Amino acid sequence: MKILSIAVLLFALLLNVNVNAQPRIIFDTDIGGDADDLGALAMLHNYVKHGHCELLAVMVWSTDEYAVPAVDAINRFYLHPNIPVGVRKDGIYKNEISYNTPIARAFPYKLTYNDVPDAVELYRKILSSARDTSITVVAVGPLKNIERLLKSQPDKYSKLNGNELITKKIKQFVIMGGQFPKGENEWNFNGDMPGVTRYVLENIKEVPIVFSGFELGSSIKTGATFNNIDKETPLYIGFMHFSEHAPWIKKQFKGKILNNSTFDQTAVLYAVNKGDSILWEKVKNGYCVADDKGGNRWVKKANSNHAYLKLIETPEFMAALIEAIMLNRFEDIVPKED
Repeated sequence: MKILSIAVLLFALLLNVNVNAQPRIIFDTDIGGDADDLGALAMLHNYVKHGHCELLAVMVWSTDEYAVPAVDAINRFYLHPNIPVGVRKDGIYKNEISYNTPIARAFPYKLTYNDVPDAVELYRKILSSARDTSITVVAVGPLKNIERLLKSQPDKYSKLNGNELITKKIKQFVIMGGQFPKGENEWNFNGDMPGVTRYVLENIKEVPIVFSGFELGSSIKTGATFNNIDKETPLYIGFMHFSEHAPWIKKQFKGKILNNSTFDQTAVLYAVNKGDSILWEKVKNGYCVADDKGGNRWVKKANSNHAYLKLIETPEFMAALIEAIMLNRFEDIVPKED
């Protein structure tokens, strides 16, 4: 049983909303590979429903042909059809293994790859009209869209270059990626795009960056509970397809959704609710040095703009919390006394 004071404080974190402090979030995702992106997007939609945040846009790193249709279908399923979508314009490819395909085939959508703007253009459009230091970027995939934004030049939306626009308009980045204090070849820091992460981290000089690393999400297992939900939902269809086809768990598939690591949902949870000293310790006074192959190390340095999250709560409690938010069961968030 949880200590009552922690439960009450957590309840206050999650359900008592200061309207003026709602995070204004841009979600940058490689949706379609690991199912955690789908879970994270579901969380954001449920947060929006309860007035906990604004979802300004979904930027899609993935370029499989059903990535944009799947995001649009999910947005429409959660009754938020007008959320703008941008995509990395590097050409589409077919990927039948991706859970984007069955989601797009199961639910109505209107947008395709060719119907939406380049992610960098949409970033610049949104940032140019935003209040200064008002936007949180939650990046849960490789950072190519961010790299291109940094390198972008003045245009019809702003006279500022990309780096200047980021510094002026973005409040913080919350990045799911890397491993702390040290790791090698983590997917989001690699992405088969050598040097991208290193460039991004070296060139964002002033905006705070909070990392939720591989080691944090890998300890939290969620997903199997979706066996008990409506089968005509993106969560059920996506996680079932993922359980059957993902190379790292498909050997255990026996017709039911499997538990999986919970990476991207931790970044969303922090971005909206923080939870410092309750859910996790925010390790400061250092910075993340990335190499060109998906590796990274934490180097001590006072007054850095980097921090990473270190779990305080139990993985089991975190799993129950995240599942409740993914399923819009906010009444289940606070543990009941025996």
